[in-house]
Amino acid sequence: MLQSALPALGLLLVMVLVAFALQRWRRHLPGVALRAGPVLKVMGSVSLGPQQRLVTVQVGEGAEALCLVLGVAPGSVNTLHSMPLPAAPQLADEPGSAAAYPFAARLAQLMTPNAKGPHAPQ
Repeated sequence: MLQSALPALGLLLVMVLVAFALQRWRRHLPGVALRAGPVLKVMGSVSLGPQQRLVTVQVGEGAEALCLVLGVAPGSVNTLHSMPLPAAPQLADEPGSAAAYPFAARLAQLMTPNAKGPHAPQ
């Protein structure tokens, strides 16, 4: 009985070793992505009931980024709304930027090496 099962066990051992070697080889290859498709980022989630949730997800990056509002329930995911994400605010030296983002403007002022002010490093 053992003699008839020995080749099958040997083949099983070889297959497990090959699968393990391929997995390690894939992890160590540079430039091989472990996931394919658009970048997904969960922005927020709200529980609506014991098994229902409202989830906002960012799909993509940069100018093509989309925000999806999803209704998630057991066995279904429904798109409730989709909208493009607004562009990130620019922290340039524009007249409106200091008024719109006073903390960011003050932080940028303090981070410059030649900053002059009451709290500037001496």
